[in-house]
Amino acid sequence: MDYFEFYGLPVSFNPDAAEVKKQFYALSKKYHPDFYINESVEKQDEVLELSTLNNKAYQVLGNPQKLLPYVLELKGLVTEGEHYTLPQDFLMEMMDVNEALMDLQFDPDAEKLAAQVKEIDAIEAGMQAELTTLKDAFDTSGSADDLLKIKDLYYRTKYLYRIRESLAKIKA
Repeated sequence: MDYFEFYGLPVSFNPDAAEVKKQFYALSKKYHPDFYINESVEKQDEVLELSTLNNKAYQVLGNPQKLLPYVLELKGLVTEGEHYTLPQDFLMEMMDVNEALMDLQFDPDAEKLAAQVKEIDAIEAGMQAELTTLKDAFDTSGSADDLLKIKDLYYRTKYLYRIRESLAKIKA
């Protein structure tokens, strides 16, 4: 059972936070293991499983970083170990950024580093703005085209995260 179904909510990149919390607390009470102490071992195991499912659902549905890949996986667009091919123009842009970061590792320059951070921040802000727009559009229309664009941005942000890790090593 998927987390949205478990909570009785529609699949969304922006689930109603109050409703998610409400469902979590209601199901936490309903499936609290202490209420089933006198039940059979099978029933106790079932309740423990449902309680665990409730906790996992709340952790995912309440966290946008976990929710995005979860919805994409639920829709069959992201699979573990997938080798997604990013667009060539994005890869070329990231190659330039990576080269600039490598240069900064060998020849530190605070001014160039600040400029690089500013450029990375701008790229990330643009991607996040586009992602927000697409997630809102999907929640309204359920468009498969929007999902494919969201998937692409998801992988781009993962790539950018690795660049941020490289940047953190340079700053250290």
